[in-house]
Amino acid sequence: MGARQRHIAHLHLHASLTEEQYGDIIELMSGVTPHVQAVPPDAVQLDLTSALRYFDLSPYDIVQLAKLRLKALYGVDSSAGLAGNRMLATMAADASAPGDTTWVPAGRVVDWLSPRPVTALPGIGRATAETLGRYGLHTIGQVLDLPAGTLQRLLGAGPARLLAERARGHDPRPVLPSEPAARLVADLVLERDCLDPVQHHRAVLGLADRIGQRLRGESRIAGGLTLTVRYADRSSTTRTRALPEPTDHSPTLVAVALGLLAGLGLQRARVRAFAIRADGLLPAGDAYRQLSLDPGDARARAAEAAADRARRRFGAEAVRPAALADR
Repeated sequence: MGARQRHIAHLHLHASLTEEQYGDIIELMSGVTPHVQAVPPDAVQLDLTSALRYFDLSPYDIVQLAKLRLKALYGVDSSAGLAGNRMLATMAADASAPGDTTWVPAGRVVDWLSPRPVTALPGIGRATAETLGRYGLHTIGQVLDLPAGTLQRLLGAGPARLLAERARGHDPRPVLPSEPAARLVADLVLERDCLDPVQHHRAVLGLADRIGQRLRGESRIAGGLTLTVRYADRSSTTRTRALPEPTDHSPTLVAVALGLLAGLGLQRARVRAFAIRADGLLPAGDAYRQLSLDPGDARARAAEAAADRARRRFGAEAVRPAALADR
């Protein structure tokens, strides 16, 4: 059986970002795929290969989803490239106008590369371009048509071999995720501006419950929560609260998140998106929990563990909070 085809996206972020904002965006993208590589100061790369089955979307549609989240939650415009490896994805992003996505399918790599200038390939500096130019080699297609021996005589064996590989669109480098972030984000972009406080409540409850599931799945605990609400006019409000003790227990996370929402006093605000960030993450082994004489607490945690097992076996929607059940 052949190797699974990779789908790599490169997103250019058209914004001046602080280090904290950039970190938040990296974490936001980890909600699309765990394979996210930072390309500072204003780009990220995503390996979407494992995300296709989870979202049941095409690679192109997943890129659009990622761009929508960036725009809705942070007001960041982006352009993107999508291809079978990091080099091609970067080149495709460079060729994309702001807001656009250029997809280079596996079967069209040579056709897409051939008319492009040799200098579009990474690592081709002025000296190499001038050497090739003296022999009338200005496009990638012209380099591809050149016999390997001739290219070696022009550039030397090592540089010629590397150039030939890149001209054919080859790049074996994997997307290398950064170390686990000290925060974790769950977000929800609403289909339309929402005025209903009941729907606001349900959205925040669902995000906090999702944060709890992810914390337990990654064996981590959170020391605080941050709620960000983005409105129809693209403005946003952010509130942060420390937890009574670091935890991964969904009821505690939900109570704190809903408290943050209530404190905003949104009334009938036109909301476009919500995001909840778990801050101050620690390994679950570092958890400390005040002893409780309430047997209900132990039963709640046992039920939570059983629900997590059911989700792992039957899917994320197998068990949901009663408040989120379809009406």
